[in-house]
Amino acid sequence: MSKMSDMAQTIEELRNAAAAITDAANWLAQQFSGEGSDKQQSNKTAATKEEPKPALTLEQVRAVLADKSRAGHTAAVRELLQKYGAAKLSQVDPKHYEALMKDAEVIGNAT
Repeated sequence: MSKMSDMAQTIEELRNAAAAITDAANWLAQQFSGEGSDKQQSNKTAATKEEPKPALTLEQVRAVLADKSRAGHTAAVRELLQKYGAAKLSQVDPKHYEALMKDAEVIGNAT
């Protein structure tokens, strides 16, 4: 090989090395700037996160408790309302609806 072809090969190797260094520097900058990790994190959370459940409404809770009451469990429904500090359903704080529904599910399901 001639000195010119050796020189051309060396220049090509330097360019490849420079490109590899630039790629590595860009990757590091992306990782430490938070851009890459935010995208990866959001992809992970999007894959594992379920859709948030819609909040229960007064009408939904009332329907379940009315069914329990019609099934002969009026006393148990009253006790349940008292557990949440209310004499009637409209006095129960909406933040307790989910727990109230879970408690109501077991009424009449004696095993």
